[in-house]
Amino acid sequence: MSNTSVTLPGAIAGDRAGQPATAARRRRVALSSLIGLLLPLAILGAWEIASHLHWVSKVFLPTPERTVASFFDLLFNEGFYFDLIASLSIVGQAFFYGTALGLLLGAGAGMSKVIERVFGPTLDGIRHIPPIAWLPLVVLWAGVGPLGKVIVISKVVFFPVFLNTLQGIRNVPQKYVDLAKVLTLTRWQFTRRIIIPGALPSILVGIRYGASLAWALVVVAEGLSGMKGIGFLIFRAQALLMTDQLLVCMVVIGLIGFLIDYGMRRLEGRLLRWKQGFEGH
Repeated sequence: MSNTSVTLPGAIAGDRAGQPATAARRRRVALSSLIGLLLPLAILGAWEIASHLHWVSKVFLPTPERTVASFFDLLFNEGFYFDLIASLSIVGQAFFYGTALGLLLGAGAGMSKVIERVFGPTLDGIRHIPPIAWLPLVVLWAGVGPLGKVIVISKVVFFPVFLNTLQGIRNVPQKYVDLAKVLTLTRWQFTRRIIIPGALPSILVGIRYGASLAWALVVVAEGLSGMKGIGFLIFRAQALLMTDQLLVCMVVIGLIGFLIDYGMRRLEGRLLRWKQGFEGH
């Protein structure tokens, strides 16, 4: 007798049971997204009311309509696209170099106390020097072009990645290390099966934090030294009292920062599918 008659009903029942759960989950996600829009819509409404009732002078708070018109004017008449691309290019390069170096040295220091003793004190001293203090010196060395900004922002990205990688490796539970010794794993097997999975949550937190810092700092770096980029546009708008352009740049910075963080959270969720944790009520 065929087993089809036995397994098929169970499969169908499983599918039917899973459909309501999936639909309910989708409804919860949709509701959560709508709740997240409440505060931005409230802020937009307050802005609309305050600007149209002239509670604040238009010099300091233009209407949302005027701000949207300024966005299209920047985009089509003033090459805003090229300034945005310039900023994203700097952030992308700095994020890559800072993350790569942070992972390399963090993993080395985490796996070897000798490497930590060699690099630790020096890096700890450098870490406490603010990025803005480095910028004038780096500009003298590398000029006001993209290279100087990439160097400064790479330094900012490096430290959260380095420290979280180091601490992630050191926080791997000792019982897993002891189990690896009992199983006589090779060094590569120990690293791949014990160290990387155990340290990965901490490493991803460092990378995510470094990405947000890189995007925030590029605005300051371009505003203090440079003739293009979204940071330059912000400082120019401030100097010329073009508040509508200033608001456009701020909104764009916020949206791109949100997208960067959202992408990092999605990556973190994909890489840590195996890790179950408290998600809140």
